[in-house]
Amino acid sequence: MEPRDTKELLPMTLDAVVLECGDAAALSAFYIRLLGWKKNYTEENEWADIVSPSGGVKIAFQQDAAYAPPVWPDEPGAQRQMAHLDFAVRDREQMELAAEHAVSCGAVKAGAQYGGDKWITMIDPAGHPFCFVIWS
Repeated sequence: MEPRDTKELLPMTLDAVVLECGDAAALSAFYIRLLGWKKNYTEENEWADIVSPSGGVKIAFQQDAAYAPPVWPDEPGAQRQMAHLDFAVRDREQMELAAEHAVSCGAVKAGAQYGGDKWITMIDPAGHPFCFVIWS
């Protein structure tokens, strides 16, 4: 089957980035504390999503009883990450403050750091890596 001409499908927009987890309500609450975003929608024990203040970006959380957190950094034979989130910060000082805030919300700073002074990798309560990145 030939792919359709994308002109027939446009405009097409990204609705949300979805993270699998063992507890959708708990992980969405973590990201609400971390980012100051608002709860958008929930389905008890299955799904939750949050939306940025501008309304343009959503992160969703899909509950899976068999969820296994990824190992950071990747190790042969271990559960690997499928994706991770990057959050832009202005400078090194804001990056350090963001990391401190993330820890106070329940994240941990990853033991392995590869970004030098350009990014900090954190681990959310469900084990997903995410980064604070200086974007210039």
